[in-house]
Amino acid sequence: MSALAKASGALKSVDYEVFGRVQGVCFRMYTEEEARKLGVVGWVKNTRQGTVTGQVQGPEDKVNAIQYFKQDLVSLPSAKDTALLIQKSWLSKVGSPSSRIDRTNFSNEKEISKLDFSGFSTRY
Repeated sequence: MSALAKASGALKSVDYEVFGRVQGVCFRMYTEEEARKLGVVGWVKNTRQGTVTGQVQGPEDKVNAIQYFKQDLVSLPSAKDTALLIQKSWLSKVGSPSSRIDRTNFSNEKEISKLDFSGFSTRY
């Protein structure tokens, strides 16, 4: 088991597809950077339909935080928690500077016993 898995308990995997102006605006590079900062693994790639798709895996709390803004109402106990979750909203609301995210679909959300990836990469 990886150090990431040992430190955080339950692991989670979720697929995503991001719609909007997300191709030709360094969105994949931005996503890869943010994933590394947050300590999650997986991949990202452009689709022929003009969207960006991928998979994120990691500690359940981090993967849940990535999806934070898909929920309309969440009670946050502190300003620190709010800042942390806003920082992690990159797949739902925040992308590279020139991008525009119209919506993000999350699917195939599940608990996993081990990580399938050792880092976060761009696929072609």
